[in-house]
Amino acid sequence: MKVYDFDTVIDRRGTGASKYDFAGMGKPEDAIPLWVADMDFRVCDEIIDALKKEAEFGIFGYTGPGKDYFEAVSKWFSRRFKWDVKEEWLVKTPGVVFALSVAVRAFTEPRNSVLIQPPVYYPFSNVIRSNGRSIVENPLILKDGRYEIDFEDMEKKIRDYNVKLFILCSPHNPVGRIWSAEELKRMGTICRKYGVIIVADEIHCDFAWPGKKQRMFLEACPEFSDMTVSCTAPSKTFNLAGLQTSNIWIPGKKLRSRFMKEMQARGAFTPNQMGLAACTAAYTHGEKWFRQCLKYMQGNLKFIREYLADKIPEVRLIEPDGTYFAWLDFSALGLGREALDDLVLNKAGIWTDEGHIFGTGGDGFHRLILACPRSMLEEAMGRLEKAVKTVKA
Repeated sequence: MKVYDFDTVIDRRGTGASKYDFAGMGKPEDAIPLWVADMDFRVCDEIIDALKKEAEFGIFGYTGPGKDYFEAVSKWFSRRFKWDVKEEWLVKTPGVVFALSVAVRAFTEPRNSVLIQPPVYYPFSNVIRSNGRSIVENPLILKDGRYEIDFEDMEKKIRDYNVKLFILCSPHNPVGRIWSAEELKRMGTICRKYGVIIVADEIHCDFAWPGKKQRMFLEACPEFSDMTVSCTAPSKTFNLAGLQTSNIWIPGKKLRSRFMKEMQARGAFTPNQMGLAACTAAYTHGEKWFRQCLKYMQGNLKFIREYLADKIPEVRLIEPDGTYFAWLDFSALGLGREALDDLVLNKAGIWTDEGHIFGTGGDGFHRLILACPRSMLEEAMGRLEKAVKTVKA
C-alpha cells in the first residue's frame, strides 16, 4: 500500500492561496497561518491524474456530470454512512455557502427569522444578514468541557420568533460536536412541530475521531426528508475547495423545485468541469489517502492535547468528536477580546480564527486547524507557550 507524505511543508506563498498570501489583510508576514479550513497537504495522485486528463483534452465547454459521477458519490456515502441517496435528490452547487444563501432566499421571505446555534461557522450569519433575514440564536451550552443543545430554548425561540429555517451544523464547526441520533431526532421533531425547514451543513461529515460516529441527518432521521436539505462536498475531505463543487441532497420534490428555481434566478446553471473530474476521482480512488490523512491528523490532535496539558495548562482544548479543528479555551488567562487576539496573533505569531467571529459564546476562544504538517503545529505551540508566559510574568 502506498504511504502518503503529510510531513513535508509545501511553500504555498505567492500562489494566490488565501491562507498564505495575506499581505493586504494586516497580518504579520511571519505569522503561522492556521485559520481557514484548508489543508496544507498535496492531494492524492488519482485526483491530479484526473485533472491532467481534462487539461490535456483541451476543451472546457459547458460540462455536466456523467453516470460515473453519481456512482462515485453515492457509493462513498453508502460505504461510509450506510446512507443510500437517489440521483434525483442531487443538486450541484459551486459551494456549500452558496447553497446556504440559495436556501435562505428560497425558503424564507425578507424579515423572516433563521435559527442558528452559536458559536458557529460565521458565514451562517453572513448569508442570513446579507439576504435581509433576521438571526435568531439558540446558543450551545458548554458544560464540563462539552457542548450541549438547549432544546427548551430552541423550541421557545422557534415559537416566539416565527422561525422559518434552521441551519444545522453537523459536525459542529467550531466546537467539534458530533450530534447523536437522539439529538438529531429531537431537533427534527421540534422543527416539524413548527413547520421549520432544516438545512444541514454536513461538509465535515467524514472527520470523526476514534470512538465517534457521524450520522448523516437524513440517514438518522429519514422521516424528515420532505423538510430537509443536506449540504455535502468533497472540498474538506480531499482539500478541493478551490474547484467549487458541492453536492446538495433534497429528497422533497417541492423543496427541491423551490431551491432550483432560486438557483436559476441567480444564474447558476452548469458545474465546474474540473471540479466534477476531481470529485469523481476523489470518491472513487481517494479513500486510502483520506484514511492516512485522518490518522495523521489524529496524531496532530494528540500532540496539541498533550502539549497544552504539559506546558500550557492555562489553555484548554475542548475535546472534539469530529472536524479537523482544535477549539481552544483561553478564558483562564483573564484577557479581554483585543488583548487575547493580540497575544495569539502578534505576540505568538499564530494566525487563527478568533472565537468572537463565531458569535455568542465565542469570546475567550480561538479556532486552530489540524490539517497541516506537524512541524507547523510544533512551531506554533512553542510560540504560544512563550507568549502565555508573558501574561503570567
